[in-house]
Amino acid sequence: MTVTDAQTAAVLGGPGQVLSDADVTAFIHEQLAGAGLDGRSVCVIVPDATRSCPLPLLLKAVHGALTGKVSRLTVLVALGTHAEMSAEELTTHLGGEYDVLNHEWWKDETFADLGTISADKVGEISGGLLHEAVPVRLNRAVVEHDVALVVGPVFPHEVVGFSGGNKYFFPGVAGQEVIDLSHWLGALITSAGIIGTPGITPVRALIDEAAALIPADKLAISVVAQSGTNGLHAVAFGDTASSWQAAAAVSAQTHVRYLDRPVRRVVSLMPSRYQDIWTAAKGFYKVEPIVADGGEVILYAPHVTRLAAMHPEIEQIGYHCRDYFLGQWDSFRSMHWGVLAHSTHLRGAGTWDPVNGERCRVDVTLATGIPEDVVRGANLGYLDPAGFELSQYENDPETLVIPNAGEILHRLR
Repeated sequence: MTVTDAQTAAVLGGPGQVLSDADVTAFIHEQLAGAGLDGRSVCVIVPDATRSCPLPLLLKAVHGALTGKVSRLTVLVALGTHAEMSAEELTTHLGGEYDVLNHEWWKDETFADLGTISADKVGEISGGLLHEAVPVRLNRAVVEHDVALVVGPVFPHEVVGFSGGNKYFFPGVAGQEVIDLSHWLGALITSAGIIGTPGITPVRALIDEAAALIPADKLAISVVAQSGTNGLHAVAFGDTASSWQAAAAVSAQTHVRYLDRPVRRVVSLMPSRYQDIWTAAKGFYKVEPIVADGGEVILYAPHVTRLAAMHPEIEQIGYHCRDYFLGQWDSFRSMHWGVLAHSTHLRGAGTWDPVNGERCRVDVTLATGIPEDVVRGANLGYLDPAGFELSQYENDPETLVIPNAGEILHRLR
């Protein structure tokens, strides 16, 4: 177990390692002690419960390192546009009671205006895919502290390539405008085209451009979690760019599984941290690249009863490939682009034209608690979870069953 330097980020651990709680705590204490935070106010931005990592361990270490040294310490939960967490949920999620705020994205007063990214800059960043100016709004709690400290995991991600770093600001605690633009840019590139892409993708570049407008100093404790456990492979500390880069490099070696040939069917068994299809759709994103043309992905999540608790309009829009929207753009451009992006991410690759209609490469089937009429009305296949026989699929040589789905990216060699 070694501590190394990667692009100015201090890194503990690496692929194949599992760190002890004591080593993680000591590393965080050491790094924060040397970060020049004494007497300053610190806003700690953390993920909500849809991301897995030993957050209680990490927050306890951060709190222990900074209490009595900083002037103010506030925890802000990066909901993006997910559902608000209750006081009881927050206590469990964080591992204790802290001065904590939900990112109340539904309230205008939540935000501070940081400026605007010009249409020309967006065009440059996107390689000409978009040419739209975008106002940059951010949770004012970040702006009202001297230091913004991101604490959270890095995984392959369907919109940005790898999650983490400045993504905790945008979309984590951002206004709708940047959320919509960044997600639609990812949709134009497509989930399969960007997920697990190393380095600075166009969406990452857009996020970094927005983050450059934040007046607070930006630091990050980026972790690489052992999926399905509370273990950590690595912890990286530095500014939000270098810390993320170091953790993403480890995640690329840890969170990607390679197959020699495509499979006809994947059954993704979705854990309870995904409470609706808006989040449980990760069980499709992470496996789309390995499914054969004409194949199927089944999302098994009997605990899920809604498509999107905070975005009910998806029931009217339904799930469609990118070209379905682009071919009828005048009918859809006024809707939230983030919702359209989610639609395309779950439906995957496909084509649309006014003569032949929509043809998607892969079928998507839900075995959930969502009523059949809602599922089929949203352009997805339906299976009754009560009649779902897991052993039938486990014994089928053409089917891959994935437990704890949603975090490990599957790719073909």
